[in-house]
Amino acid sequence: MINDIQEKILKLKKEKNCCILAHSYVAKEITEVADFVGDSFQLSAAAKNVDKEMILFCGVHFMAETAKILSPDKKVVLAAPHAGCPMAEQFTPDEVVKFKNEHPDYAVVSYINTTAALKCVTDVCVTSASALNVVGNMEEENILFIPDINLGSYVKENFPQKNIVLWNGGCPVHGRMTSADAEKAKSLHPDALLLVHPECPPEVCEKADYIGSTGGIMKYVDEHNHDEYIIGTEISIAELLSYKYPDKKFYPMHKGLICPDMKETTLMDVYKALLGTGGLEIEMSDEYIKKASGCINRMLELNK
Repeated sequence: MINDIQEKILKLKKEKNCCILAHSYVAKEITEVADFVGDSFQLSAAAKNVDKEMILFCGVHFMAETAKILSPDKKVVLAAPHAGCPMAEQFTPDEVVKFKNEHPDYAVVSYINTTAALKCVTDVCVTSASALNVVGNMEEENILFIPDINLGSYVKENFPQKNIVLWNGGCPVHGRMTSADAEKAKSLHPDALLLVHPECPPEVCEKADYIGSTGGIMKYVDEHNHDEYIIGTEISIAELLSYKYPDKKFYPMHKGLICPDMKETTLMDVYKALLGTGGLEIEMSDEYIKKASGCINRMLELNK
């Protein structure tokens, strides 16, 4: 049944002149029919270079918004209309504008896990993969970093010379991990290296052998000849890596590292979106796209 639906999707994708972008956290049967699979930064770069008429996004709402901002002339559809991101919606544009009015010498740096509305009042956007490069290349010394306090703490630790203010937001999945979780995983698998996402709390990151984005974690495994790894990010990454490297062992740091919003998208959602009976088309005015694109374009310029 799954193979039959995948074949229909591949046929429809060609007929609709559609490019399917899928985040690494979605189910394997979806990544198998995607044209590009990656983390937030990799998908942002891919969205900007799509040469098809339509982009079908398998991920969450803010990611599809970002794809539309970067490819305004394309039809962009989110496969699962209700797939959101709690972190992206933690703060409002009004809160950011109020801060900027009270602190005009601060630049606002927003994690890409934010709504398009927040991007409209942001000076520069970052992803977990690009955050260190972007902040390091910024001329501004005073920075408000939102919404993820853990990623912000990781950036702040790497740039003590900058005055970085953090707000108390973050990913509810990564954020609930503890040092005890990391210690337990390492005690169960003493020969494994611990690779964690910077959305995890600092006390977890301190115990890691490597800290990086989803794409960075996968690249680390690509480039290192080690047999066992504990994966401290969404549980699907351990699964993806186990398929890619069947001779190696991959252990999720915690069985609770599951993002329900990323699991919202099903193969049937992809199929129905291509049929035109499902999905949510992302629509924005030209003026809105222009406002929201500034911070993303600056990210792409500074990530050198």
